[in-house]
Amino acid sequence: MKHTSLVTATALAAALSFAPLVSAKDDADKKKAPQAPAAITDEYRVGPGDKLRVEVYKDQQLSQSVQVRPDGKITLPLVGDMEATGRTPIELRDTIAKSLKDYINNPTVTVIVVEALASQIFVMGEVTHPGTMQLHGPTTILQALAMAGGFKEFANTKDVKVLRPNGSGIETIKFNYKDVINGDAKPFYLRSGDTVIVP
Repeated sequence: MKHTSLVTATALAAALSFAPLVSAKDDADKKKAPQAPAAITDEYRVGPGDKLRVEVYKDQQLSQSVQVRPDGKITLPLVGDMEATGRTPIELRDTIAKSLKDYINNPTVTVIVVEALASQIFVMGEVTHPGTMQLHGPTTILQALAMAGGFKEFANTKDVKVLRPNGSGIETIKFNYKDVINGDAKPFYLRSGDTVIVP
């Protein structure tokens, strides 16, 4: 599992460099993103206890290794306290870069998830081994279902639901296993507290 975390950290490091110049294509991609279903575009989101490495290019004093506190925040030089929980590493990177613009010209920021604290999710219904699971790092719903032993014979794989707590109550997200198998959907990452229900 440690090997998986290292691979994940390396992949995140390669993907999360903040470029000061944004192309027109990037602008177009950002405008299109909100139109996609949440369940399809979801990515790993930072949670309390996660260890992060924030790198500010050519500024060792601002570059920090931080751990997300139980209140969901991190503290950085110049920026101060900042909400980290619930954000993707890319969203956190952009927020840090924006905050640093008051002090630095075109800051280049990289956010790496060095270690993700074990998160707890629940899998119930028509799976071989329903129950509570500890997740160590970013985990997709497919991986969670595999750890639960896979589907039972009469499981309705087209109507899997994820119940996700949020600030206003419980959000229900639908997941179609066959769409993923057919290559029609992107990885769907689970968050701590999610309940996966297989009818």
